[in-house]
Amino acid sequence: MKRKKIAILGSTGSIGVNTLKVVSAFKASFEVTALSAKGNNIELLYQQIKIFKPQMVAVHDKDAFIRLKSMGGMKGVKFFCGFEGQLKLIRECESDILLIALVGGSGLIPALEAIKRGKNIALANKETLVVAGALVMREAKKKGVNILPVDSEHSAIFQCLNGEDPGKVRKLILTASGGPFMKHSKQELENITLAQALNHPRWEMGKKVTIDSATLMNKGFEIIEAHHLFGISVENIEVLIHPQCAVHSMVEYVDGSIIAQLGVADMRIPIQYALFHPERQGNNMPRLNFAKLRTLEFFKPDLNKFPALQYAIDSVKAGGTMPAALSGASEAAVNGFLAGRVKFTSIAKLIKKALTAYENILTPELAQIISAEKAAREYVEKEIENR
Repeated sequence: MKRKKIAILGSTGSIGVNTLKVVSAFKASFEVTALSAKGNNIELLYQQIKIFKPQMVAVHDKDAFIRLKSMGGMKGVKFFCGFEGQLKLIRECESDILLIALVGGSGLIPALEAIKRGKNIALANKETLVVAGALVMREAKKKGVNILPVDSEHSAIFQCLNGEDPGKVRKLILTASGGPFMKHSKQELENITLAQALNHPRWEMGKKVTIDSATLMNKGFEIIEAHHLFGISVENIEVLIHPQCAVHSMVEYVDGSIIAQLGVADMRIPIQYALFHPERQGNNMPRLNFAKLRTLEFFKPDLNKFPALQYAIDSVKAGGTMPAALSGASEAAVNGFLAGRVKFTSIAKLIKKALTAYENILTPELAQIISAEKAAREYVEKEIENR
């Protein structure tokens, strides 16, 4: 059997590392042709190069790029530097699937470049569809490019829709763990520390997505992503808190039937599904034990405690460049919290302030979408700086 060629953007992040674990478990099925990384973990990238022997590697940070090249023992590897280098890697690498696991708004232009080149995408970067979902999906359709979801929730919906008539869908139900603060009072949230916010009860993720999960902004992003991926109106997408994280999402059909996808909380499962699609393969991963699970609980999210979710819903209803502004504001606010410059509860407040100040463009071009994301990010950064 011919091995699938895999290229990974963001190979040293959580999704990238888990993807390479899946590749390692199925060495006869996959060949890693290209890796890219920001450069904040060059030692890990170096080890990945030594193990997987990609033909091409891109490093965003120039100092990290120079350091990596000096490490030696990587004969035959073609290196690229910076953002333009990453785009060149996308253009030149061979790939059956390009997995995009970049952080924040940095995934949009690489995704559009991949689509332009007709490369199928496994998408783990929510912000790509949050910022420019209509544009991305339109271009993908035009080029005949498949966009396979890697998020556990969207992978679940993708599987629940398999073989069904999309016109018979009544609603999508996205489940959320509730993060670490589901049982905290609004007052208690005022004193949350960074360590507490990064201590997710179920999933191991990168820092930004972990904080987004704690504020429920992550679930807001997922609503926008699901809207674009599956062509379902926001009014027909529901969020339920599900602390056990066994049901990864559900689809309700017009006859009242609900199809759910369940499994253990392990990102390797949706990653494997995307890489092998349309086939399924056996593996040695842990299995869900219903006898031990005992209980499946579901609650409506508390939008008073977690207003970021409502801001995401409002932004996609507003349309235009508002979701791009949401993404930029969110990224800057989370970075401010990660840097210890603002409180946990200030994240949502800063986002709301930025969105209130922003003037929406309803039918934007790509340049206006990028400008909106940047303007909102810079607005929040200035607000933090002036505190």
